[in-house]
Amino acid sequence: MNVLEINGLSKKFGSNHIIKDLNLKVSENTICGFIGENGAGKTTTMKMILGFLKPDSGTITVCGEKVHYGETKTNRFIGYLPDVPEYYGYMNPVEYLKLCGQITGMNKKEIKEKTEELLELVGLKEHKKRRIGRFSRGMKQRLGIAQALLNEPKLLICDEPTSALDPIGRKEILDILLKVKEKTTVIFSTHILSDVERICDEIAILKDGKIALSGALSQIRADNIVDCLEIEFKNGDNLAQFLNIFGNNSELKEMETSLEKSENTIFIHSNNIVKIQKEIMKVLIDADLYPISIRLQEPTLERLFLEDVK
Repeated sequence: MNVLEINGLSKKFGSNHIIKDLNLKVSENTICGFIGENGAGKTTTMKMILGFLKPDSGTITVCGEKVHYGETKTNRFIGYLPDVPEYYGYMNPVEYLKLCGQITGMNKKEIKEKTEELLELVGLKEHKKRRIGRFSRGMKQRLGIAQALLNEPKLLICDEPTSALDPIGRKEILDILLKVKEKTTVIFSTHILSDVERICDEIAILKDGKIALSGALSQIRADNIVDCLEIEFKNGDNLAQFLNIFGNNSELKEMETSLEKSENTIFIHSNNIVKIQKEIMKVLIDADLYPISIRLQEPTLERLFLEDVK
């Protein structure tokens, strides 16, 4: 079952065409990484899913019900964590979640039970009487997730939840989202690709207002496996020596150096990678070169993303 379906969605702001005929399906009980460059239209899409912005064309359905601009009936299925959640700083988490529960029509018993459960889930139980104004950014993000889950949504939308956090804070948020997946579907908007690789089952890459690539992350990787060998040398002199000997090999399809790892790493592409491996080993032995590592490269999300947003 698809919790979210978007068909033919378009949105302009003046002459700026942000979303162009966007189509997307998100399966139940998955974490979908919604990826795009800053300004690609991720937040605009999310606001249309929530009924906060009116699409110029297209349809959005959540749990089988159509979303209508200005109406919030489908939002009973949705929990939302904005990129910068706002709070009443004088409140503590218990008071804040009580207010949120009252606004959504929950009874006192439900509010109390869910508050205790969710503060435990997000690791704020020991801080439940502390003023929110004294919370760190990471603590506020965790409280935002608790708020978004208060009404047991079928779909949790998180807009850049880890973008301004340190590595420890990011890990805490990602661990929470993995736990949440057991009960709800998550759309996780981000430009931090390592976070997507760590927790997402599905991805959707947004480019020029359209979905350039989408589907199960495992299948996308399998479909994009390339014959590529990664070699990292100790220094630039070793790399230059290797290139001088091996650079004109007839079996080579392409060679590229790496900016994302180190300037001493090279990627070698070939249609006959087994033969290339044998020849490389011979060259290394004959030239008395000892690289730090040699390995067949699996397609990374960063590489797939860069290819799709070119």
